[in-house]
Amino acid sequence: MLTENLLFSLNASMPIVLLMIFGYICRKVDLLDDHTTSKLNKFTFKAALPALLFKDLSTADFRAVWDGEMVGFCVIVTILSVAIAVVYSLFHKDKAERGEIIQASYRSSAAVLGIAFVNNIYGESLMAALMIVGTVPIYNIIAVAVLAATSPDKKGESKKMLFFDTLKGVVTNPIIIGIAVGILWSLIKIPQPAIMSKTVGYMANMATPLSLIALGASFKVEEAKSKVGITVGICFIKLILFCGIFLPIAINMGFRGEKLVAVLVMLGSATTGSCFVMVKNFGHKGTITAFAVMLTTICSAFTLTLWLFLLRSKGYI
Repeated sequence: MLTENLLFSLNASMPIVLLMIFGYICRKVDLLDDHTTSKLNKFTFKAALPALLFKDLSTADFRAVWDGEMVGFCVIVTILSVAIAVVYSLFHKDKAERGEIIQASYRSSAAVLGIAFVNNIYGESLMAALMIVGTVPIYNIIAVAVLAATSPDKKGESKKMLFFDTLKGVVTNPIIIGIAVGILWSLIKIPQPAIMSKTVGYMANMATPLSLIALGASFKVEEAKSKVGITVGICFIKLILFCGIFLPIAINMGFRGEKLVAVLVMLGSATTGSCFVMVKNFGHKGTITAFAVMLTTICSAFTLTLWLFLLRSKGYI
């Protein structure tokens, strides 16, 4: 069982690592430069990622499987996770980097890894979609607010202007728009013509590989060396602490099987590559975020395996 879970986790995480390494190599051999990487980030942020979220959410039948307790739990835990991340960021002296620390600490690969992970174990399941409804909108709204407030481009701006700029950033954020339209589409049950679904599918399929290649191409080893301590802390919070605190609560609430696996992915999966796309689009350096994505992705193959093994050995999944 342990070997099976390890292989499953490695199969989920190693392609992500390899794509980041590929991007790094592309930069080294001059296949990608700063300008091209920046354009890739913008395209992913404004087109590919919204298409991915729309695709996942617009085809889910939320009416059939709606579970208010599950969604409510995900919402509350996400907010508490953000609070823990904020406290951790306060120990870092550079205020401009606190936004990166907060987002990298709380934001999981819920949309991409969550569905794949649950479906791999249980077949077609909408529990991951319910988890996404309870987490991804909050992930993005808080990320926009935090990254806008700590953006180097916003220094010297009045609190009133900062508030309105942040509000505008939330309302016009392409990822949030993709989520909102996807959920609305699902609830209204608008049929999708084959031409539309295939086109959206092609766009969605580009999101993850492009964001990871751009992340790898932007990664600077020299700058990352000074961020080892803070990034190891992010890795511990992301992969161990959240699961240690909130998984027992989920179990006591009666979550079992696919629900519990969806919660596990929400709490203990790697920092998503879309974090990097977000920080770059708000003017941050992205060094901490890139390092956190790489480190948590590698480590999550083993920590997720450990959590799965523990949950299975106790008969919870």
